[in-house]
Amino acid sequence: MEKVFNTIIERLNNLIVVASPEGAVEYVSPSVKSMLGYEPSELLGDGWWNCTKSNEDETILFKDYIKNQFESNGNLGLKEVSYERQLKTASGVNKWILWNMSVGPDNSIISIGSDITKRKDAERALEEKNKSLLQKNEDIIDSIQYARKIQDAILPNVSSIAKSVADAFVLYLPKDVVSGDFYWYYKNENKIFIAAVDCTGHGVPGALMSIVGNSILKDVIVKRAIEDPSKILEALDSDVNNLFQKEDSYDVMSDGMDMALVVIDLDTNVLTFSGAMRPLWIVRNGEVIDIKGDRFPIGYFYGVEKTFTNVEFQLQKDDQIYLFSDGYADQFGGEKNKKFNRKKMKELLVSINAMSGIEQQGFLDYALKNWRQEIEQTDDVLVIGLRI
Repeated sequence: MEKVFNTIIERLNNLIVVASPEGAVEYVSPSVKSMLGYEPSELLGDGWWNCTKSNEDETILFKDYIKNQFESNGNLGLKEVSYERQLKTASGVNKWILWNMSVGPDNSIISIGSDITKRKDAERALEEKNKSLLQKNEDIIDSIQYARKIQDAILPNVSSIAKSVADAFVLYLPKDVVSGDFYWYYKNENKIFIAAVDCTGHGVPGALMSIVGNSILKDVIVKRAIEDPSKILEALDSDVNNLFQKEDSYDVMSDGMDMALVVIDLDTNVLTFSGAMRPLWIVRNGEVIDIKGDRFPIGYFYGVEKTFTNVEFQLQKDDQIYLFSDGYADQFGGEKNKKFNRKKMKELLVSINAMSGIEQQGFLDYALKNWRQEIEQTDDVLVIGLRI
């Protein structure tokens, strides 16, 4: 019967160790041979501590640990204590063992161990992978934060815009760190050029498109000296398509931008507007004059002939001009989680029209956050306000 018992113990995947309350090992199961490579007799007495631990200090510390666990077990009435421990095998390789320790006859300590080396290796590999991913994530965030600084640097100073008119503000709220929306301003003698641009996507892809759009706008208006808004949009459309259509197989339909562009003659207060999928709103005497843009975007629809049109408007003192992307009106929120929509946006702009630019900016920001509450921002937001 003893041989049968020993055979069973030897074939178990568990290791059984029995020690006195003082830490002297009295029994080691035959399974230690396959698990750690030692003969059971080598590990009796202090052999266990001398062979399986990496250094003498560890032996002393672990003996104290066993005694403390034993005393706590007796004081607290615990039936079993679990702990993980790394052991050195006969070949010098370290293995992780999960121990379940309980008090046996004569206050002996019975420990049953299972090999958890593969699990610990997997945990360690996962931890290293997580560290690597965390570092890469931090690097990406740092890069995007730096990209935000670059994007902010190319945006015009709002105070410069305000100097050309009676008052001005810009509400600029990227959905992510960087934005696919951007605004553009240029003054040439008695004329000012102002654009609100909504590029494809948001985040990094949108930001890259915004850099492209900013560069092409500068080239068309400043270098080529094109001043007619409709001709500016046509030149932009041509340049964007030529830039991305390097191969016949490239789907340029996915790259482009919507834009509202105005040119204001400061001597005559005549505004000329041209829009690519974006409107121009003018608030006068408590009403919104809605001037719609053409139903063509900049880019997209490669091979389609587009014609952009101009709308001239004689401005009056205290007229308030608004150019914007679709982010504000498309924001989901409210009790029914619906879009804010253009109707509400018009009503809001009329209600705050008498405020200063900085007050309008603050109120629009507050109203949008109050509308969406805990809902994620839907898209990049851009609203430009100018008072004549």
